[in-house]
Amino acid sequence: MIKVAKFGGSSLADAEQFKKVKNIIENDENRRIVVVSAAGKRFKEDNKITDLLYLCYAHIKYSVSYESMFAIIENRYLEIRDELGLKCNLESEFRIIKSRMKKGMNRDYLVSRGEYLAGMLMAEYLGYDFIDAENVIFFDYNGKVDIAKTREAMEKAVERSPKGVIPGFYGTLPNGEIKLFSRGGSDITGAIVADCINASIYENWTDVSGILMADPNVVKDPKRIEIITYSELRELSYMGANVLHTDAVAPAKRANIPINIKNTNAPENPGTIIVDENNELLKNAKNYFITGIAGKKDFSVISIYKDHMSGEIGAIRKALEIFEKYKVSIEHIPTGIDTFSLVVATENIKKYLYEIVAEIKKECEPSEVKVIDNISLIATVGRNMADRPGMSGKLFAAIGNSGVNIRMISQGSDEINIIVGVENEDFEKAINVIYNNFVI
Repeated sequence: MIKVAKFGGSSLADAEQFKKVKNIIENDENRRIVVVSAAGKRFKEDNKITDLLYLCYAHIKYSVSYESMFAIIENRYLEIRDELGLKCNLESEFRIIKSRMKKGMNRDYLVSRGEYLAGMLMAEYLGYDFIDAENVIFFDYNGKVDIAKTREAMEKAVERSPKGVIPGFYGTLPNGEIKLFSRGGSDITGAIVADCINASIYENWTDVSGILMADPNVVKDPKRIEIITYSELRELSYMGANVLHTDAVAPAKRANIPINIKNTNAPENPGTIIVDENNELLKNAKNYFITGIAGKKDFSVISIYKDHMSGEIGAIRKALEIFEKYKVSIEHIPTGIDTFSLVVATENIKKYLYEIVAEIKKECEPSEVKVIDNISLIATVGRNMADRPGMSGKLFAAIGNSGVNIRMISQGSDEINIIVGVENEDFEKAINVIYNNFVI
């Protein structure tokens, strides 16, 4: 049995956090492959190492002095090394990095050094081998992971180093250049590694004890989700519940590897388990009506009205092509007999709104086009909702009885989510109504 344990930036912020990680690893001999992020914030006003490295690159690009900023990065890692009594020759590593900074280098190389240095320190501290991600994570020129090549390299690396530390967030292109994942990409590295070595579980250690049923900034003391399916997590993540990088789900799902979200600062807490829809663990889970609630503010709804539209071929297509022309992504498309609506993020459409409406009127020849702003979307997600007759009606009734006006409704064909649109000013109230009626 092999467990892949990924530790986020908050778990590596200072020497004390490194000690917590070591205790976690030593408490389970199956935690043989460790993936690390760059050092994160030690306190609220502190800086993430990754952010500082991005700033250093920006300073280099615009010929602004970066030395004092890079010195902060050096001191952070040297402080961790010295407090832990390690021998890692960081001075040599920093000389190499600074030499390349003076000559010019690609941004991804510089930013990746946060994970690289954290990985070297953690490997020495645990007594594990250091496995550089550039030798085991491979991209093609389109920026997609070459999974076949990566799998072969990972299998050989783990065979040579049964206990290893791998820096997350980066790999290499076919020409040998360093390539980053998107922000939070260490989650993806961990999932890919777990898939490639057929791990029994992928543990993602962070600073929260799993995924909560609602945003604690909106709902007071929301319950922890004990177990959730990949599909449910995808729905919640899309609507803003960001504990795990959404792209980290696919490799684990493909290999049917459970993901366990755990808290480095409270390792005894079981956290949240993410599993396939057919996993046996679901049978023993607490069956709330819903699994979780998530939402986002500031959407616009463009409603298009036209008599006998249901019999017109290509009406929706014409409208979608206009949005595609302006590269505006559509979130939802609620429909009626003689109307359909396009829900988009206000930020994405505000620059082109007048042009888009004008083109809709020209191409679709509607009787009316209405634009409603300041809309929030709230997703109620749950695998058990499909088996509860009248669930939608109960949800809408609860929201309506609270005095909140529902402006839009959308439900997926798999029936694991119900999305309602409400005014921005009713966002928090609506989420609390749903939570209080269907969770407590």
